[in-house]
Amino acid sequence: MGSMGAFENRTMIEQILDSENMQRAWQRVRSNAGAPGIDRMTVDAFPAFCRSHWPRIRSMLIEGTYRPAPVRRVFIPKPDGSQRPLGVPTVLDRVIQQATAQVLTPLFESGFSEHSYGFREGRNAHQAVQSVEAGWKEGRRHAVDCDLKAFFDTVDHQRLMGQLREKIRDRKVLKLIHRYLVAGVVLPDGTREATPQGVPQGGPLSPLLANIVLDPLDKELERRGHHFARYADDFLVLVKSPKAAERVMSSLTRFVEGRLKLTVNRAKSKAAPLKQCAFLGFQIGRGGKVVWSTKALARFKSRVKEITRRNRGHRVQDVIDELRRYVTGWINYFHISHTYTAVEELAEWIRRRVRLYFWKQWKQPRTRRRHLLALGIPPGEVHMATRSRKGYWRMSSNSILQRALTNQRLHEQGVPDLRTLWIKLHYGPNARV
Repeated sequence: MGSMGAFENRTMIEQILDSENMQRAWQRVRSNAGAPGIDRMTVDAFPAFCRSHWPRIRSMLIEGTYRPAPVRRVFIPKPDGSQRPLGVPTVLDRVIQQATAQVLTPLFESGFSEHSYGFREGRNAHQAVQSVEAGWKEGRRHAVDCDLKAFFDTVDHQRLMGQLREKIRDRKVLKLIHRYLVAGVVLPDGTREATPQGVPQGGPLSPLLANIVLDPLDKELERRGHHFARYADDFLVLVKSPKAAERVMSSLTRFVEGRLKLTVNRAKSKAAPLKQCAFLGFQIGRGGKVVWSTKALARFKSRVKEITRRNRGHRVQDVIDELRRYVTGWINYFHISHTYTAVEELAEWIRRRVRLYFWKQWKQPRTRRRHLLALGIPPGEVHMATRSRKGYWRMSSNSILQRALTNQRLHEQGVPDLRTLWIKLHYGPNARV
């Protein structure tokens, strides 16, 4: 592989194509799995393809003649009912992009703002939210909540390439990045569209390019002495008065649209009290504490209802397994919320949804009778429960069903206990629950 010095003396395209760097890129792409691109090649099929074709592709990259494939456009539903467009590159292009990002990141990383938290090693959304909480404690009770309209689709290529030229001297690398930007997309119906602007969301290089595009915004906010937090294209600027918020909103809009050639979504942007602003699924609640946002909670309950919908007809254990995966992932992200009482209420609500599903699955009175007797309910009470005309939701809180499907029994079946998960994430795995 050669020494680090030898690595640094190579051209940038040679550093990108260094076998060790490419191997790391492949490991990263493989661990992320992901769907095939327009060539339909899977991650599992890639190694065999690579053994046959990599020398030729490498030569093309060295010579500057390689042309990336267009990305495959997929649409992901957003909570507001709209759809987020994502671009799925081929596995080959994901590996090349990842290898490129690994070489470029150290060049740009040291110059990025401490207020930028998205897609950076050692930084995360929780730190961004905690920065907002710290701003509240400093008396910054008003905010500019600025939404960039279709940010990833509207990045100005000329501006971005100009920023890249400031640090990248290798023309072949610049040409390769530009070709990724203009590779185009193939829509679900098979038609191809050009991409004269924008950075396709979904490629390994896109997060770094997004941070490069928005770095001048960070620098401008720092120059003005503002307290702010940015995660990708989502950011809040904290100020001390309503008048300051209005003033910053106006000047920020001028800067974003004039200097960065991006568009501020006026319908979604606002200068408002900080408590009225949601950021990365959180907001500031009573006493200046971070809590999950009203929308985040509504999305959670909607998804749990969907998983435990009465008429799904899935095996109870399959439903519980899916519920456990979703709830565990959700609380891993939202556990920084200071909402213990709400967690207790949600934990009981989840168990009630599961009891509802059991009751629905048992369906016939004789089946319900058999299960309730097996779970230790006396025959007289079993008769009362199986003949009840109460609806499913009311029955889910019935004392007979609760004694049959106790919290402990549900726990043994694998039903997640949100309260226990929250306590262990807040206070450590050995905390008493």
